[in-house]
Amino acid sequence: MDVGLAARHLLQMPSVPNLPKPALPPMPAIPTLPQPTLPTTQPSLPPLPSLPTVPAVPKLTLPPLPSMPSIPTIPTTIPSIPFLSPPPAGN
Repeated sequence: MDVGLAARHLLQMPSVPNLPKPALPPMPAIPTLPQPTLPTTQPSLPPLPSLPTVPAVPKLTLPPLPSMPSIPTIPTTIPSIPFLSPPPAGN
């Protein structure tokens, strides 16, 4: 459906009469509760006890780790076996 045609159709429709709004009863008043007042002076806390100092721990030196033997590398290429290779071309 064409949007312009639908809009023209809505504009040509008679307007809906305003219905009377029902009157709502007034809301009952909410009683206000008295707010508690906080004392303005804060109670002073006793000072925290000082923590004892921890004596310095002597540092330990570790011996060097033993060296690991070198692991031989595995070749990634497959060597050609002459008996299983195809014969050379050009005989």
